[in-house]
Amino acid sequence: MADIEIQFDDTVDITDVVCPVTFVKAKVAIEELDDGQILKVHMNDGEPIKNVPRSLKDEGHQILKISENDDGTYDLFVKKVEE
Repeated sequence: MADIEIQFDDTVDITDVVCPVTFVKAKVAIEELDDGQILKVHMNDGEPIKNVPRSLKDEGHQILKISENDDGTYDLFVKKVEE
């Protein structure tokens, strides 16, 4: 079965920063979107993949998908939900 590609409205790359800036950059990026829009967050393994999805979910946003890339990074797709 083929993996379904998710269409997204914006992207943010947090592979160049460390905690807690990883979540801060993702939070700022999603706040700039309209309700219902989708953000793609490109991140590293380890702390970001553990904490960023959880923190965004705790903010009330919907985690749609997390996919692992061939280079060991991950892409998180999150839908903005108004608090």
